Amino acid sequence: MSVTYRAVGWNGHKRAYDTWIAGAVATLLTLTVGVGALVQPAATIETLLIRGLAVTALVLLHVILSIGPLCRLDRRLLPLLYNRRHLGVSMCLVALAHGVFALVQFHTGGNLSPLMHLLTSGSWTSAADVPFQLFGAAALAILVTMAATSHDFWLHTLTAPVWKALHMSVYLAYALIVAHVAFGALQGDRSPLLATVLGAGAAWLAGLHLAAARRERVRDREATAAPWADVCAVADVPVSRAIIACVSGERVAVFRHGNRLSAVSNACQHQNGPLGEGKIVNGCIVCPWHGYEYLPESGASPPPFTEKVPTFSVRVVDGRVLVDPRPHPPGTWLEPARVP
Repeated sequence: MSVTYRAVGWNGHKRAYDTWIAGAVATLLTLTVGVGALVQPAATIETLLIRGLAVTALVLLHVILSIGPLCRLDRRLLPLLYNRRHLGVSMCLVALAHGVFALVQFHTGGNLSPLMHLLTSGSWTSAADVPFQLFGAAALAILVTMAATSHDFWLHTLTAPVWKALHMSVYLAYALIVAHVAFGALQGDRSPLLATVLGAGAAWLAGLHLAAARRERVRDREATAAPWADVCAVADVPVSRAIIACVSGERVAVFRHGNRLSAVSNACQHQNGPLGEGKIVNGCIVCPWHGYEYLPESGASPPPFTEKVPTFSVRVVDGRVLVDPRPHPPGTWLEPARVP
């Protein structure tokens, strides 16, 4: 958190994370170019780079899209979310390099400008002539827009709902990339290997998201109806951590701090991160995504910060935690429930 926007300061974790990203990109690109040279020794270095960059970007995109559902399925994987935006920007740069190399390789030398030649090449009369480059160009435009707006300045300027909707378009970009490969590389590849790998990647992502959705659906089932929802037993709430419950359609995080219980909205004001998957440190709820802090009694960030989340009334009756489904305005201080 910061009072004003300023240059990002890399700590030890960020440096280690970015070092791993750079190493993984370099290793994967080297492997793909090397294997390509062995399989097709007549291919030019430009062609090998185009293919290697494409494979590297596609693998990185699969990793990025896997992180979210994997963290829903196993909370131990939450550290993967720490710098996912850095991974996304890295993937975008690799994809952009692929696009530039392809544009220069296949769309220069004619009377038209490279970009105009790209937009006017191909036809829609048959599957073999579909201008698959347009799918890739559209996907790249989405990825570049996401990377350009990844800074918190744009999150603050566009507001969290708009920013989140914009970045959810990564799934549209993925669909466009699948179409780009299906109508491009698969048309000339006689081996079923590429089609098998592409299909396996899509099946992996679909399966992960369905499994995560199923897990969340189970968590979201309400135990009782309003006005007070029975969310769990007192013993189910770990000390300095939370239980996430769905109360009348609203996800609520019930935190135990010492012998007290407080409930706040599960959505962090920064990027709608899951507060209930964080923990209490020095008396503040710490969001597991980017470290935003809130006081459990009021849902307000400690001064001088101004972020606030709604709070919910909590009771303890016969060893059960009851939550009033009616939220209080963000930043409302409420007396915590006492654990007997």
